[in-house]
Amino acid sequence: MNEEEGLDPPTLDPQTLAELLEQLRGWALGLGFSQIGVADIDLSSAEPGLLAWLEAGFHGQMHYMQAHGLKRARPAELVPGTLRVLTARMDYLPRNTASDWQAIEWQGLADPQRAQLSIYARGRDYHKVLRSRLQQLASKLAAAVGPFGHRVFTDSAPVLEVELAARSGLGWRGKHTLTLHREAGSMFFLGEIYVDLPLPLSQAVSAHCGQCTACIAVCPTQAIVAPYRVDARRCISYLTIEHAGPIPLALRPLIGNRIYGCDDCQLICPWNKFAHKSSLADFDARDGLQAPGLLQLWAWDEAEFLRRTEGSAIRRIGFERWQRNLAVAIGNALRAAEQGDLRRALQQSRAGAGDLVGEHIDWALAT
Repeated sequence: MNEEEGLDPPTLDPQTLAELLEQLRGWALGLGFSQIGVADIDLSSAEPGLLAWLEAGFHGQMHYMQAHGLKRARPAELVPGTLRVLTARMDYLPRNTASDWQAIEWQGLADPQRAQLSIYARGRDYHKVLRSRLQQLASKLAAAVGPFGHRVFTDSAPVLEVELAARSGLGWRGKHTLTLHREAGSMFFLGEIYVDLPLPLSQAVSAHCGQCTACIAVCPTQAIVAPYRVDARRCISYLTIEHAGPIPLALRPLIGNRIYGCDDCQLICPWNKFAHKSSLADFDARDGLQAPGLLQLWAWDEAEFLRRTEGSAIRRIGFERWQRNLAVAIGNALRAAEQGDLRRALQQSRAGAGDLVGEHIDWALAT
């Protein structure tokens, strides 16, 4: 819990708790969240699936997924005293998103000279945005009921976010393993507040994927190995962000021009025709990240990379992985059609490249 850990939680009757939850919904909307819910802490039915996923090695180099054991499925062990998990979702499509945004993204993926970044990463780091606003929500709750034990999470600790979101009515788990909402698709972030208050539980919603397997079919690397099961080792988001070493040779051509993350399974999803724009300026695309060219980004030195990605989720991969990813994308562009300027740019950078980037430059130039 936070600084209030160890304090006895306030005693509130069921009617007061229900009214408090309605207040929380209003506060959350005012802070830019789209919806909140409340989940129970018994996630024991999710433990076998988590263990099977880990035992299959599908987490790749994400050793933190295994480090905490089953604490991911046991909120009260991760944060002693937890009675409920307050869940929240926040839409992230930029405010100026066009109505045909999915078609625009597909066009970008079809242009070999363009660099494609996941939509969520083009603005401010969502960790910073959600964490701050979840803490503000917790502070409003504390002002109403007095000090209480809580801890805020947003993709930052061993938390089964999608499971908690599904149990609290924020949506259902899609076959691509992301949370889906009938009126908002999947273009939103998730966050949680573990609390020691017995807030009334939210109603879970039924799944609505039906027989659709579009996300499975469209995955460039076939990382969705079965409905609701992703092998992260093949996932482009994992390879371009979490994976530290050389990208496997067999997967490089399949990455195309995706240099940070991959949105394909969301772009193809029929439910995302209902995706909402964010109400926050934080997620507006930064200058240079909306539809950049590969040559433009390759020209950045490390200082420029750090300046351009300050406060962005992209910065966490570091300059070396950034150049590694770009080299793969440029190699794929050269395989699509000879691009003299791209080839020259790689050749000029080769002498000063380290081992990791140098290996990918050599692969890119070997056409």
